[in-house]
Amino acid sequence: MTSGNVHRLEINGREIILIGTAHVSRKSVEEVKEIIQEEKPDAVCVELCQSRYQSISDADKWKNMDIVKIIKEGKALMLLINLILSSYQKRLARQFGIQPGQEMIQGIESANELGATLCLADRDIQTTMLRLWRGIGLWGKFKLFFQLILSMFVDEEVSEEELEKMKSQDMLTAALDELSQSFPLFKAILIDERDKYLAQKIKEAPGNKVIAVLGAGHVPGIKNELFHDHDLAELSRVPPASKTAKIIGWSIPVVILIIIASTFSVSKAAGIDQMVSWVLWNGSLAALGTLLALGHPLSILTAFLAAPISSLSPLLAAGWFAGLTEALIRKPNVQDFENMSEDIYSFKGFWRNKVTHILLVVVFANLGSTVGTLVGGAEVVRQFINTVFG
Repeated sequence: MTSGNVHRLEINGREIILIGTAHVSRKSVEEVKEIIQEEKPDAVCVELCQSRYQSISDADKWKNMDIVKIIKEGKALMLLINLILSSYQKRLARQFGIQPGQEMIQGIESANELGATLCLADRDIQTTMLRLWRGIGLWGKFKLFFQLILSMFVDEEVSEEELEKMKSQDMLTAALDELSQSFPLFKAILIDERDKYLAQKIKEAPGNKVIAVLGAGHVPGIKNELFHDHDLAELSRVPPASKTAKIIGWSIPVVILIIIASTFSVSKAAGIDQMVSWVLWNGSLAALGTLLALGHPLSILTAFLAAPISSLSPLLAAGWFAGLTEALIRKPNVQDFENMSEDIYSFKGFWRNKVTHILLVVVFANLGSTVGTLVGGAEVVRQFINTVFG
């Protein structure tokens, strides 16, 4: 079979065959099956990490999710982002009547049928997301999140012909270039780094003939990176949280408290006004965020009460308290976990499902509290200047 999506390379006497696929393309699935049957490779590499492989293998994974544990560990936002990112792909897959990632599943099945070694070649998804999240800054986080939320409203139809065109190198490169204008680190972390990781894993796969099933966007980079050696440990390293962020996180509440105390020493009435402003701005905007997420009235009240206090400690977050309240009042049942894979197809489904609804409450309450901290802090400073220098 000859195809523009199939690339053959010879490296150190070994044959490596790269199959570029669209992750929701029926033709890609058929192509993967036919090529593996024809070539009979010693190893088949798929663009999956261990956790994504388990997600595909375990249809009941959502039933085992502990939503309270996720909130307490501060992983609600990362989980929500992962779900939103997967929802667009799932909508496309549903449109064409196939399972998302079916070409990877086909690669796994064909490798097992042939008795070839299966290699999970991708970097762990959590490592990739953490490297991305810790590299884009506070403004980048806000921008990314709101763009993702807006993407949930998009429900456009894509023809299968257009989907096949998405596998062309030129269109993918153009799309990545456009994306990198808003987020330069996106391409570096989501594509370039993983190209290096995937290339190294493919080179380390056993046997003289290796087939790699890859998203088409990775093929150009991997073709180049296969001729270089890469340090997998370094590419898997999760950078520590920014010291600057920690310093700022602790400095803001300390400065706020010092300013309020200083104002009290000059005017007790002005100091009380500062405290009221701090409570109202923090509480109101955290409550507004919870309201926008359609949280329960008690969750909204919890966000209002928790935000002024949690904003003074980087170790706490108003969204955690609001989310836990929401989880206790509207406790998800087994059906909610079972329906998650279906409900994330749509914007309405995200709000209807109790599990994703709780995640939205956590995230929106935290966003509101963050804005409230900035606005309330600015108001505290303004009143301090007027009191002391006015």
